[in-house]
Amino acid sequence: MPFYEPDKEIINMELDEIRHAISDTDQQLLGLLAKRRQLALAVADAKLAQNKPIRDQKREQELLVSLIGQGKPLGLDAQYVTRLYHVIIEDSVLQQQAKIQGQLNGTDSPAVRVAFLGGQGSYSYWATQKYFTRRAARIIEQGCDSFNEIVQAVETGHADYALLPIENTSSGSINEVYDILQHTRLSIVGELTHPIAHCLLGLPGTDLTKIRQVCAHPQVIAQCSQYLQGLSQVKIEYCDSSSDAFNRIKQQQDPTVVAIGGEEGGQLYGLEVLTRDLANQKDNVSRFIVVARKPVTVAKALPAKTTFIMYTGQQPGALVDALLVLKQHGISMGKLESRPINGNPWEEMFYVDVFANLNDYAMTRALEELNKITKFIKVLGCYPSEDIEPTQVTTG
Repeated sequence: MPFYEPDKEIINMELDEIRHAISDTDQQLLGLLAKRRQLALAVADAKLAQNKPIRDQKREQELLVSLIGQGKPLGLDAQYVTRLYHVIIEDSVLQQQAKIQGQLNGTDSPAVRVAFLGGQGSYSYWATQKYFTRRAARIIEQGCDSFNEIVQAVETGHADYALLPIENTSSGSINEVYDILQHTRLSIVGELTHPIAHCLLGLPGTDLTKIRQVCAHPQVIAQCSQYLQGLSQVKIEYCDSSSDAFNRIKQQQDPTVVAIGGEEGGQLYGLEVLTRDLANQKDNVSRFIVVARKPVTVAKALPAKTTFIMYTGQQPGALVDALLVLKQHGISMGKLESRPINGNPWEEMFYVDVFANLNDYAMTRALEELNKITKFIKVLGCYPSEDIEPTQVTTG
């Protein structure tokens, strides 16, 4: 027996009546979620006026504990309530950050032009929608066939922003993007992470035992290498993007040819899922960066990241000395990536992500000192961090 009293009126309803009631309830929930988002944005204005940080994790923890307590007599378990409100809180924080950044930098716009890899349905397409729907009423999409083409679209003024995948939890860093960053005049102005769920997709009615070719982007193939090793006598066809792979299947109308990509993207091309969860790692997430022609200033109320590249030279201990500068100024490093320098065999450039605002005194001093002990240093951008760690609660 449940520990709460079920609604007797619901128990006596017919199936069609129940479904109609569910639809009505869902509509009410959507209205309440929209209202909550508006209230969260109003909170951002108040926090900015009082110079308070966007996140107050003590307040978030108190809220979750209270909601878990309120949900218990209603038959809502703690895990359900916590998971639901982690999503709601993350959305509130990201909406507030986007609003504050737009006001500070004057980047609020009814429409933005964004260049990204592939076309509708690619992973970069969905990441673009996820990031820019918080920042503009309309997204003018510019699908591209290569990373160089994406960057050139912004450099030449044909797009306002470029969205680039830079690393993945399964396949690691995307070296081509790191190399492009070394030479471009663009600045990193934002970031986001996006879950990647790879599926095998084909024409309706495709027989898995008869497939002869798999189409996918090289990064997708690398992330699903273990699954692909189990397919005997199957040819791998490299594509410019997941959307390119989907379009090939749609155009060829050959049931022996399939694609790997996201379920939502495949549906846009009339494909159906044949197998799910193909990635080597269960938690498969890609990190994207957003670049623009002009750098942005990050509000003090927001957590910030700064990305720079440096060449320390080949003398012993040079890299250690550079990293000690960051440590001495209390700056935490999030990533250190090395890339070879063209024309200089065995020499490397280092890409560094740190959790610091470029305008902080500690970061300013650290860069001044690094300038003195390195042969080259270039700041690629300072931008709001979108690493929204869920607030944990302990309940009895």
